[in-house]
Amino acid sequence: MATITIRNLDEKVKRALQLRAALNGRSMEAEAREMISGQVIGVNAAPKRGLGTAIHKRFAALGGVELNIPPRQFSTRTAPTFDE
Repeated sequence: MATITIRNLDEKVKRALQLRAALNGRSMEAEAREMISGQVIGVNAAPKRGLGTAIHKRFAALGGVELNIPPRQFSTRTAPTFDE
């Protein structure tokens, strides 16, 4: 593996890298390695999407469904009290 040195890194960038690394549970070096690999190789090029977005994308061509949502019904029960 190769080694690189980055000189004259702005202090704000360093602090942001430290924070990002801490949030991801990695060292600064590991975080920088992950970021560079993702940008150069394209590992993280596509934004990650949630499950709902993936399901919508898969079935969007079939068309949507209009559901009749019934009006909300409020309970006639009294609210419990927790006083002794």
